[in-house]
Amino acid sequence: MSSSPKPLIFLLGYAGLLPFAGLAVAIWLAPPDYAAACTLALAAYGAAIVSFLGGIHWGLGFQMGDAAPRMHFFWGVTTPLLAWLALLLPAWAGLVLLAAALLLCQMVDRSSYPATGLARWLPLRRRLTAVAMLACLVGALGAWRQSGG
Repeated sequence: MSSSPKPLIFLLGYAGLLPFAGLAVAIWLAPPDYAAACTLALAAYGAAIVSFLGGIHWGLGFQMGDAAPRMHFFWGVTTPLLAWLALLLPAWAGLVLLAAALLLCQMVDRSSYPATGLARWLPLRRRLTAVAMLACLVGALGAWRQSGG
């Protein structure tokens, strides 16, 4: 196994940031009706990513079998619940929750990846998380402004 992620994985990871960045900017630049749709799209994409990050822990737990810490399975269920809750909140608050959930995902991964042999992914994850969180917060501020906040 190589010691660092392959270039294709970097490309795919950074490509996954395009909806975050594009929608966060669109919330600020689009007319109000379109901005609301962009806000919903950003929240939905963020929720999908937060759920995906939790799903990784299900995979780790299954791979480890009986030796798997229960934390992997609990975290794998927690992230979709946080994502779902974010979609039920007012748009700006949901995006703030998603930014917090992304940070929590990063913190959980930082503490659990080394024990699973995945520490080499942490620098990429940190960069992806930082941009995704920033986009959610910029989008939240734009949505809050659009709502008259």
